[in-house]
Amino acid sequence: MPHTHTTAGAEPADAPSGAPQGAAQRPGAHADEDPLVIAGRPFASRLITGTGGAPSLRVLEDALTASGTELTTVALRRVSPDAEGSVWDVLHRNGIRPLPNTAGCFTAGDALRTARLAREALETDWIKLEVVADERTLLPDPVELLDAAERLVDDGFTVLPYTNDDPVLARRLEQVGCTAVMPLGAPIGSGLGIRNPHNIELIVEQAGVPVVVDAGIGTASEAALAMELGCDAVMLATAVTRARDPVLMAGAMRDAVHAGRAAYRAGRVPVRRYARASSPAVD
Repeated sequence: MPHTHTTAGAEPADAPSGAPQGAAQRPGAHADEDPLVIAGRPFASRLITGTGGAPSLRVLEDALTASGTELTTVALRRVSPDAEGSVWDVLHRNGIRPLPNTAGCFTAGDALRTARLAREALETDWIKLEVVADERTLLPDPVELLDAAERLVDDGFTVLPYTNDDPVLARRLEQVGCTAVMPLGAPIGSGLGIRNPHNIELIVEQAGVPVVVDAGIGTASEAALAMELGCDAVMLATAVTRARDPVLMAGAMRDAVHAGRAAYRAGRVPVRRYARASSPAVD
């Protein structure tokens, strides 16, 4: 049976205050019988986007609209919620739920402080947890990450941690109360695709919470692969915002995630070593 998280107990998705009616039903959001559910909240789109790297706010807004996303990460340390004409305005105008993250944090203490600032500024206890080891690789620091996750959960946060593609660490993060796990496909911004699909499958097999591949996706076929591996969603930014045509790529990612999910649910045929005729011979 496919790994899946059902709508049981789901609550209505709460778009930002003042969001336009029906924002969650924008073109591209596949509002079918198979929503993504995180912490009891359903999302029609299984594509989570970031906002960094777009050449302009106008391009970013067009790309977000084309992607059909309903959940978008924003680095609180890099943008101000009070600035006019900001990313926050774009999200609010389009009814996209902001997911603050702790990008730029290197210790559990830094992450905890940033998360509390985000909660105060945005009035949300949802946080995408990032605690990286160094600037060169931006790989998660597993020790600080697990410490931060446990402290944030204890502080009442809904925690979605960016983590290594390590099944053991993913299990530990779930055990301390994280709402989802977000294993990397490859280092942030690398566009290397999914370097270790076997580990991603192992994480999916054991997970009791949504699994979101985060980072490394470079093009649409890699997003589809993540979904075919059984992931519940894909998180990406660079692949869209730094594409030659961000809006066109955003639409491609939307369709790839939808196609990959459908293929996973449909079930692929067994891989065979030798040929097998698709139709029986007629005597």
